[in-house]
Amino acid sequence: MSKALGMIEYLTVSTGITAADTMAKTANVEIIEAHVVCPGKYIALIQGELSAVNAAVENAKAQNPAKLVDSFVLGNPDESIFPAIYGSTDVKNPSALGVFETYSAASIIVAADIASKTADVELIELRIAKGMCGKSYMLITGEVSAVQASIDTVKERLKDSSMYLDSSVIANPDSETWKNIM
Repeated sequence: MSKALGMIEYLTVSTGITAADTMAKTANVEIIEAHVVCPGKYIALIQGELSAVNAAVENAKAQNPAKLVDSFVLGNPDESIFPAIYGSTDVKNPSALGVFETYSAASIIVAADIASKTADVELIELRIAKGMCGKSYMLITGEVSAVQASIDTVKERLKDSSMYLDSSVIANPDSETWKNIM
């Protein structure tokens, strides 16, 4: 079995905490993060073997589907996701800038995994619903064509989820823009 990541995102704190507890009791998974995000939603991010993560997320989703905002299970997530979540990415040579924005916390992690596996891009940051009224965004860099390919692929793959909000690709960001991002 392979390593996996999973997340649930609920409208209410009480439902989210209950779902996180359900996931921990369902299978041998580790809760990496579980906390409130704007605007009072609750997320829980877990890791473990793929079958365990899948069972835990599915069981949590079944407990209260009416209050579920979003969820995911990723097998073999790109390892660059974690530094981007925690703001510890060390980008040596920023080039073009891609910005991708979603309505949910869960969908931005899925977007980051897709983007990083589509083309030769670096994840700069994943802002997961903190201070954004529940929205989330990612920043990526690389050659213009790679950034554009990643953004286009993510848009295509997320189009049916209704979580896509907006995106852009800036071919040559000004140094002031980079200074404010990095």
